Amino acid sequence: MTLSDARKILGMGPNEDPRPHLAEFQNARERIAEMVRTAPNEILADRYQQGLVEFDQALAAIREYLEALGLAIPRTPSPKPEREPAATVVPLIPDTAKTPKPRRRALAWSAWLVVFLVGAAGGWLLYYKTEESKVLQRQARIAFLERMGAIYVENRRWQEATKSFAEIEELTPGSELALIGRRSIEVGMTEEQTQFVGYWSGQASAELDAGRLDEAQAAIQRVIDTFPAQTEAPAILQRIETARFGQSLAAAILTARKQLDERQWDVAIASARRILATSPNNEDAASIAADATAALEKHNLNRSKAKELLVQAIARDQGQFDQQALDLLRDAASLAPDNAAIAVRLEKMASYIRTLRVPGDFATPAEALAAARDRDRIVLSENTWQGPLFVNAAIELQGAGFGKTLIECPAAEGSPITIGPDAKGARISGITFRHESFLAVGTDRFSAALVRSGQATFVDCHFSDASGHGLAVIENGQAVGKRCRFADNGWNGAAAIGKGCALDIRDSESLNNFEHGIQSWDGAAVTLINNRCEGNSRNGIHTDNGEASATIEGNQLLANREFGLVLDSAGAGKISGNTARANLLGGLVIRAAASALAVTGNHATLNQGPGLVLEKSLSAADYSANTVMKNASREILADADLSLHEEPGETSANKE
Repeated sequence: MTLSDARKILGMGPNEDPRPHLAEFQNARERIAEMVRTAPNEILADRYQQGLVEFDQALAAIREYLEALGLAIPRTPSPKPEREPAATVVPLIPDTAKTPKPRRRALAWSAWLVVFLVGAAGGWLLYYKTEESKVLQRQARIAFLERMGAIYVENRRWQEATKSFAEIEELTPGSELALIGRRSIEVGMTEEQTQFVGYWSGQASAELDAGRLDEAQAAIQRVIDTFPAQTEAPAILQRIETARFGQSLAAAILTARKQLDERQWDVAIASARRILATSPNNEDAASIAADATAALEKHNLNRSKAKELLVQAIARDQGQFDQQALDLLRDAASLAPDNAAIAVRLEKMASYIRTLRVPGDFATPAEALAAARDRDRIVLSENTWQGPLFVNAAIELQGAGFGKTLIECPAAEGSPITIGPDAKGARISGITFRHESFLAVGTDRFSAALVRSGQATFVDCHFSDASGHGLAVIENGQAVGKRCRFADNGWNGAAAIGKGCALDIRDSESLNNFEHGIQSWDGAAVTLINNRCEGNSRNGIHTDNGEASATIEGNQLLANREFGLVLDSAGAGKISGNTARANLLGGLVIRAAASALAVTGNHATLNQGPGLVLEKSLSAADYSANTVMKNASREILADADLSLHEEPGETSANKE
């Protein structure tokens, strides 16, 4: 017998729990058995016996169902038939009536059978018990629905819970139980929504803060899909979209700045203008556009100047060595490296002096330098050459371009190139100097290029990835850098250390160095004109010249982690036309020992700290000729106590 048929015979609903009615089922069975024993004739006895058998089969099916769920009850063996049926019995009721119609209450079938059978035999005595059973079944059903409704609420099965309490309302309209049940469903659903929204909104915010925008959007989308009317989710979604736009904007700024660094000025201008089309007030894009435009204008001026120098050099060309004519052509070639006419004329006039080619005349640069004498020219092909190299003559060392000719050596072996005391006027162009690895062993941290007592001019060179400085000048050395780049070095981009030293850097870039972009101290003199110092871990430019002079003009000091420009001391000089923008600690710092410097026409703007910091005893009125505006904390910080401002560990002994 199927479970469905058993429920119908016992008068149970499709999902009704049978356990509360087992005792009643047993009582009903005993009454039917009693009717079998007391039947007035054999025909009724056989009919009663048939009903008892079906009732027992139904009870057996229910017991098997409970046992399968682990809710088994002790099985009561079915009794043997109370009386043997007759050999030939003709049923009084058609076969279609053997299975009674289902009833909603647990004892409906047994009550119907008893009423029918008793009525057939004059069973009017059972009517009262049947009515009483109906009341009991309704009460049992209500109790069962209440329990199941509570279970559904606890397990957040809101539809099933709603149906349970709705049936209670049907059975007893206006029931307090139904009202309480509906309220518990409402409270539970509200709590579930609050927990769900809180969890996924928090997850979205955490992913957003970590910059994982796709994950953040997926999290908040779950809230929107589940609870479309929820009000917090759209705000978080808007924050994600804003962050996505910010990331896209930052990437576009980074690309435009890289194009600027690579001197692709036309491309950088176009990129900056696209950014400004959607973000008209973006300071970075405006700055890139302005810098690239200025660089392009300067590039065009350089090309014009180069043509003028070419004309002058040709006029001096008499078919023999002429230092002035050669210098004119060298400058022209630096100003317009892609001008074929200048390159041809330079090669012709350079041939008037001895030229040593590597490879060709010599296998390595070191061999060529060993054989060179003053005024010789050493030409290096495109290649990575091994250092360290030592220059001890006033020679010209010419590479194919700083992205093409490289000289490198391990960080622990010294500087890739050193200009010695006998090199009075060496000229190096078109070469990259770097260490093979950034790691240094011990206290020695060598620079990429070192000028030691000698004199050297570096043109279109690149100093990068040095364990120490990019370019260092010590022991009365003098160095000039034109259109060079100092980037990603372990200390300063370029540095001059000690009295008698001089560093002249023009039209160059000092980027992302681990300390300052350019620094001088311990009495060295500096001339720094039209350079860009950006993204350095300390200051863009830091000078501590003692009695020596400092001339600092037209420099762009951008987004450094400390200040744009720090003037510790100088005996004379001029500080003008510099721009300190978007630096973390502030724009310009002037100490009392630098009061002899004329500081005028400088701009400090959009810095996170003060635009201008003045040490005690300095008057703000003396620096009113500078523009200080739009700085985050304050424009001018006067009477600052800078007595603890020191530069740790900066000695010529460990910074070569």
